[in-house]
Amino acid sequence: MINLIIQIVKYINVILISFYTFYAFRIFGMSDKMIKNKINGKMRRIIYIFHFVSYFILFLNTKNYKVVILYMAELVALFVITIIYKWIYHNMMPLIWNNMMFMLVIGYVMLTRLSFDKALKQFAIASGTLLLCIIVPIIIDKLKQLRKLGWIYGIVGIGLLLSVLIWGVENYGATNWISIYGITVQPSEFVKLLFVFAVASLLSHRKDFHFVTLVTILAAVHVLILVLEKDLGGALIFFLTYLFMLYVATAQPLYLFSGLVAGIGASLIAYRLFNHVRVRVMAWQDPWTYIDKEGYQISQSLFAIGTGSWFGMGLTKGLPGSIPVVDSDFIFSGISEEMGGVFAFCLILICVSNYLTFGNIALKMKDEFYKLIALGFSTMYIFQVFLSVGGVTKLIPSTGVTLPFVSYGGSSLLSSIIMFCIFQGLYILNQDGNDNFDKKKGKTRKTGKSSKSYETRKD
Repeated sequence: MINLIIQIVKYINVILISFYTFYAFRIFGMSDKMIKNKINGKMRRIIYIFHFVSYFILFLNTKNYKVVILYMAELVALFVITIIYKWIYHNMMPLIWNNMMFMLVIGYVMLTRLSFDKALKQFAIASGTLLLCIIVPIIIDKLKQLRKLGWIYGIVGIGLLLSVLIWGVENYGATNWISIYGITVQPSEFVKLLFVFAVASLLSHRKDFHFVTLVTILAAVHVLILVLEKDLGGALIFFLTYLFMLYVATAQPLYLFSGLVAGIGASLIAYRLFNHVRVRVMAWQDPWTYIDKEGYQISQSLFAIGTGSWFGMGLTKGLPGSIPVVDSDFIFSGISEEMGGVFAFCLILICVSNYLTFGNIALKMKDEFYKLIALGFSTMYIFQVFLSVGGVTKLIPSTGVTLPFVSYGGSSLLSSIIMFCIFQGLYILNQDGNDNFDKKKGKTRKTGKSSKSYETRKD
């Protein structure tokens, strides 16, 4: 009976995420606020239904009442925090919030299936961060001094990265973690935020060749330190983000072309210098030959994705635990195995929906500083998704990058939530600007009418 319910629920979940994905794209281009509100309401209901049926399956399979308690805690937290944000920010963008909540819920479900303790930690970190980040949109909206601190952002970011070289611990070949009283923190996740603010602040200030050279040196120092820490996935994200921000800020194709050539050269050098890079490339090229050692992880990932086929084995019916680091770097493989290829593809489309939303916000920002921030974070986000999904599907060599909101990891989760709250702040800032513009426009029209009426009476 339980197996039958699991098989039914797996199809229900595919239908739910399919409808959600359709709504996530359908809402683009809509001008009718009433219809948009109805669609956003449907999207929230889909999230709650998916959350309930998935945890129902997890409880049936484990008979562990801790799963029920965790589900209730997550449900209350999602509902209360959503109400708080909507109460404080009347102009917030529901699509960004809904997508973030859905990806968090997918992560909660998959992590509870893999490890209850890790799911509990993820939930605690996410809830605490969401409450703390209530002030982020206010900061973006009110503090105009943010644009004046470019060099400070850069220097602080470099300092945090250097601290890893001194006190860092090695994890899966890269030294990018710091352990503080048993709590491991990945500083590069927070430096990503400072890096985008630094580049946006500096490039919105000056764009002459001498100044661009100085900013490029600052960016290169960030990338070089990450390379020394063997965090090549992070280094690639930083590099590509800076390159696209520089191109948009200066509109110089030569900078983009030169950067791409330099990136290719740096990749070849990294391949020669670092053994773990050669191992990952070797495993990517032919994982089956090295399936017992170097290619084991990617081989298990491909087996899981293939086994899941279109609709998955059903939640709790796969073997995601056979994939090394499945709860963080390779969680997409576990999702594909148990929830299916259709579900996994819809998850990618939701990430694309986020990127399109961020790009739309960037295009509508009139202030160059905020425009570059939106561009930088949207570029950083979509490349992280690409590297994460591409690595586990053998599209590219694995870079050890997490899938935002879905993968286990407090540092990644915290920085992703802050990033999305910054986008909420940018959206609210733009909406407030439009509202003020409309008010001024209306006042002008009203004044014009009064003048005309006065002239008529005078005549």
